[in-house]
Amino acid sequence: MSQLFTPYAIGPLKLANRIVVPPMSQYSAKADGVARPWHAQHIGRLAISGAGMVIVEAHGVAADGRISAHDLGLWNDAQAEALARLLSDVRTYSTTPIGVQLNHAGRKAGTNPPWIEAGRSLTDEEGGWPTVSASAIPYKPGWRVPAVLDKAGMERITRDWVEAAGRAYHAGFDFVELHAANGYLLNQFLSPLTNRRTDAYGGSPENRMRFPLRVAQALREAWPRDRPLGVRFNGSDFAEGGLSLEEAVLFSTKLDALGFDYLHVSGGYNIHDQQAPADQPGYMTPFAAAVKKASPQATVIAVGLIYQPEQAEEIIAGGQVDLVAAGRALLDDANWPIHAAITLGDPAPWPRPYDRFGPGGWPTHKRPI
Repeated sequence: MSQLFTPYAIGPLKLANRIVVPPMSQYSAKADGVARPWHAQHIGRLAISGAGMVIVEAHGVAADGRISAHDLGLWNDAQAEALARLLSDVRTYSTTPIGVQLNHAGRKAGTNPPWIEAGRSLTDEEGGWPTVSASAIPYKPGWRVPAVLDKAGMERITRDWVEAAGRAYHAGFDFVELHAANGYLLNQFLSPLTNRRTDAYGGSPENRMRFPLRVAQALREAWPRDRPLGVRFNGSDFAEGGLSLEEAVLFSTKLDALGFDYLHVSGGYNIHDQQAPADQPGYMTPFAAAVKKASPQATVIAVGLIYQPEQAEEIIAGGQVDLVAAGRALLDDANWPIHAAITLGDPAPWPRPYDRFGPGGWPTHKRPI
């Protein structure tokens, strides 16, 4: 058996293999943030993909923390109730662990979906809203200038995260992931490119980490230990003068010390003119490998253009990380884990109703990915 398809445990959670479905925003809700039929089919489809675990897209912890007006949310009970129904249905046919990512978009809130005018910042008249950030620096020229978040605002948003996690628990999610990556609010505090503060929350790496670690600690205290708690954060801004890998590793060791069950290492999207080598498969894996090296006891997930089964196997078998997230590969091919197993010579995790089309049942089952 390949290493990619060996079982793995994250705390009390048992995974069938090392493949993770990362959060992928669908921008398909209405302004109420409630899950719709699109989300039911999307999550249900991924739950029978054969992946070891599924992380549902970023949910806004507050209405003004949404990336767009079409984001899902967990700032009220109606949203949690809709998710509870969705999860209950999915679990009639899938035992795949399903978690949810919780997010506040900060200065990147209040945009169009990305396929409409490149996701630009909306005016009040267009349905946008005031935004907040570590400093008053807009994401792009022409975007809203965010208000500088004060201590009262930080406390309010920390409570929003905790309350959203409580709703996630009652909805029945198996785990929660804190979003501190990809240019959203906590990443805006972490990066020197977006945090120009001169108070206790800016300047040194330790100061820039202060608010993100406060949120992380509050979540760790609120979220029960019998369900995993993870965090996604950046290993780099892909820009001169941005977040360094050394700073990201330091942040990861503090998160591990707080008791987070996994560390999901991403990169970029904090500034609009980043210089990321996004055409290179696995281009963010070295960040995750550095985090794993610093905290060998931690569970670490790599992400970033991981498309080929052989590539995923090499990452796991080489001990670089523990799990790999293959988002775009799964959007392209919802049976990617099944086809990866066939490619690597492992038993394919087909859903039983599809067995007649699995290995031995259809002549094209050995096709290359």
